Amino acid sequence: MPDQVKISHEELERDGFCQNPFFECLVAEVPEENKSKDGFTVVGYALYFYTYSTWKGPTVFLEDLYVMPEFRGNGFGKGLLCKVAKVGKEKQCVRLQLSVLDWNTPSRDFYAAKGAQDLTDSEGWHFIRFDGQNLYNLANEAPKD
Repeated sequence: MPDQVKISHEELERDGFCQNPFFECLVAEVPEENKSKDGFTVVGYALYFYTYSTWKGPTVFLEDLYVMPEFRGNGFGKGLLCKVAKVGKEKQCVRLQLSVLDWNTPSRDFYAAKGAQDLTDSEGWHFIRFDGQNLYNLANEAPKD
C-alpha cells in the first residue's frame, strides 16, 4: 500500500534512531552475490515497539513484517517473526501482537500457522484509531494542567 505512506525518510530516522526511539527494527540481509534483482542486500524487515497491557503486562507489537516478493518462501519472514518473539521474551513481554488487514489472507494464514489467534473472531476486539483532525480535536479538548 505505497499510496498510504505519508512519512519521510528523515522522520523515520528521527523517530527510530534517537535517544528514546519510538520503534526498533530487525533486517534480513543476504550476501552480495544473492542480492535482489534491483541490487539490494536487505531483503526484509520487522519493525516493532513495546506497549503495555493492564491485564497482562509488557507486550511487543509488530507493526510491519515485510519480505521482498522474490525472497518470500525462503524462511526470511519466519526468521524475522521468531527474532521479534525472542526479543520480546528477553524483555519479559507476555505476548506479541499485530494487526493484519482482512483481505491479506496469505499473511493471516502465515501467522495462524505459527499459532497466532485472531482476536476479532475469538474475543471481538476492534482496532480503533484517532488520526488527522480527529486526533487534533481530541487533544484540544484535554484539560488544562
